[in-house]
Amino acid sequence: MRHKIVFVILSWLSASAFLLGPALAQAQGGAAQAASCRPSPQAGGARAPGIPGQAQQVGNQAAQQSPRDLTITAIPGVVAAGGKWTKIWQAAGNSADGILPEKDGSVLVAQEDYDTVLKIDENGKASAAVANAKGIGSLSMDRQGRLYGAHRTERPGSTKPDKDSIVNAITLLMPERQTIADQWADGTPLTVRPNDLLADGAGGAYFTVGCLYYAGPKGVTVVADNIRTNGIAFSPDDKILYVTNGGTLVAFDVKGPGMLTNRRDFAMLSPGSVGDGTAVDSEGRLYVSSNPGVQVFDKTGKYLGVIPTPRDVISVAFAGPDKKTLFIVGSGADDENGQPIRQGPQQTAATIYKLPVIAQGLKDRAK
Repeated sequence: MRHKIVFVILSWLSASAFLLGPALAQAQGGAAQAASCRPSPQAGGARAPGIPGQAQQVGNQAAQQSPRDLTITAIPGVVAAGGKWTKIWQAAGNSADGILPEKDGSVLVAQEDYDTVLKIDENGKASAAVANAKGIGSLSMDRQGRLYGAHRTERPGSTKPDKDSIVNAITLLMPERQTIADQWADGTPLTVRPNDLLADGAGGAYFTVGCLYYAGPKGVTVVADNIRTNGIAFSPDDKILYVTNGGTLVAFDVKGPGMLTNRRDFAMLSPGSVGDGTAVDSEGRLYVSSNPGVQVFDKTGKYLGVIPTPRDVISVAFAGPDKKTLFIVGSGADDENGQPIRQGPQQTAATIYKLPVIAQGLKDRAK
């Protein structure tokens, strides 16, 4: 009888392990994913050297040496056939990202290596819009015209004298300077380097860096995990949030500040490409910067085509007086001898191009 009882107990334990194993593995996997959204400083989370998009500027310059087919074919309602990109500006280092239109038709870019928000007009004339913006890496502007910034800790190799005092943070830059959040909601220092930024008009902002986050008065919270985010944008009515997820686009319904529901796959990028920056036009079409160029999708997620670009693209925006000019930040730049410029911790550079298009950017929102 004793042997039978032992056999029954062992059988029950084996069955329990078989049934519970997948659930436990899934729970452990979810916990690991949640932990990866909040890395500890000891794990190198504050540096985050391998984030997609931020690293794109480093590795792609060699690929720029091969000739690119820049023949632009028509995309109805978007761009006419035969258009040509015009280079208007370039600089060494991580000198342009998070491109954003200004009301006068110029663009703003974040210069992480120079701690400056730079204003560049249609002819390439540049001036400082915001100085002493330590570690500024991306920008966003809400419907009220308030300018927000994403600040990042310095990368290994930085030579800034105050590099150790620069922290990860989301701030309000204009009309006044104010820190929105530089800590997690539990009060501990923010341990991720914010990538792309999206102000929500309610005093907070979403940002990407692998996972998806929300920065508000109570600190930073994780709003979506198990995702590889980079570019981020609202639909024209602010009711849908789009974010790149590697080679796809994901959509969420916006229910309130930091509250997203109904996660779903929205669109697929061309094979082998990874999405970086995003923009939206007045018809709700999405524009995604990527290595082959700017990929275009309609508001249902249908792929409309690609606008080939002189370089891999890291950021895109509509600007110009009527917002019918597409501006892009290309990864890399060449010197007067045609050789790649390599400067700063990432050994990189940036080039800005513009292209007249048929489509028009949003008039009641910057981007």
